[in-house]
Amino acid sequence: MAVHAELENEGSAVRIVVEGRFDFSAHKDFRESYEKIETPVEGYTVDMQNATYLDSSALGMLLLLRDFAGGDSAEVSIVNCNTDVRKILSISNFEQLFRIH
Repeated sequence: MAVHAELENEGSAVRIVVEGRFDFSAHKDFRESYEKIETPVEGYTVDMQNATYLDSSALGMLLLLRDFAGGDSAEVSIVNCNTDVRKILSISNFEQLFRIH
């Protein structure tokens, strides 16, 4: 499991890339990936292209990111989900909380 973040759009957005299994073992790295950004940003993108699995703790981590980003007014997108990850997000009704592409 690897998580890293990079600034995009001239520093106004953060892309968090998740690789491998997205579970509790990634909690510290995932949280630090967005908390360590020192400049204000307008939105967050979680790139799941290389994520192979996510569990309930990963869903909780996504909700913590949403709260950190501003709750209901947050701009958080989840992108590049494989079929299994997309199904878990759909079953959990996350499309009502996040933009999923």
